[in-house]
Amino acid sequence: MRHPFGEEALAAADIGGLVNNTGEFRWTSAARTDVGLVREINEDACLEMPEHGLWAVADGMGGHAVGDVASRMVIDSLERSPAPGRPVTLDERMREARERLLAVNAELRSEAARRQVRRIGSTVVLLLASERSCGYVWAGDSRLYLSRQGCLRQLTRDHSQVEELKARGQISAQEALNHPGRHLITRAVGAMDTLELDADRIDLHDGDIFLLCTDGLSNEVSDEEMGGVLACGDCGQAVAQLLELALQRGGRDNISVVAAQAEDIFCLDKTQINPTL
Repeated sequence: MRHPFGEEALAAADIGGLVNNTGEFRWTSAARTDVGLVREINEDACLEMPEHGLWAVADGMGGHAVGDVASRMVIDSLERSPAPGRPVTLDERMREARERLLAVNAELRSEAARRQVRRIGSTVVLLLASERSCGYVWAGDSRLYLSRQGCLRQLTRDHSQVEELKARGQISAQEALNHPGRHLITRAVGAMDTLELDADRIDLHDGDIFLLCTDGLSNEVSDEEMGGVLACGDCGQAVAQLLELALQRGGRDNISVVAAQAEDIFCLDKTQINPTL
């Protein structure tokens, strides 16, 4: 099921269901996007398809040079991914997603040339669930986090100028927070003729919560605050609270938040209730 988010904040969607061939994990998820308090156009877009084991966020770049078109093209292409009707490996699903993003990259390069603008681009981060694992693919500074047993960990590494300076030891993590180049990204779908994507995978644990977000959230809300909100264990409640936090901090950019939680329906380490008592 697709949730087409526009410029205004929409009610969180919370949908659960089996999303893999073995039925070992049940997923619930929620998604919200908001134009923020400063921008006129929402250049973010997000995708929530728990029944297909697919979630994504995209942050368009280009301002009035139709950054919203770029993010929408990325999300629309991913949405057309075929449902895993036959047994499909996670590697196959990730390969198909990468091919779609490469195709969108070529389309955006052609569109920029047609409109006679330098570039029309979008960040992207997507999460794919398959059996007992998840894969993720990204370009740019939209992020994927994992909350596991109360601990939050950032799974993606920003493709940004600041991240490169940190990696070379030229600035500290604290200096990066207010660095003048913190908004400059080094990769995006449509930015260059050749798109370089990063990808990884992770095994699932019962209760894992994944958070996908654009920098409209991560620039305003700390990792510690995100982890505290996700600890509630309710995707709908968490995305609403995170969005509200970003708006309270000024909402200087578009904000998109997607949360997806995995429940191992065969996990033995659960509290059991005896109905006979």
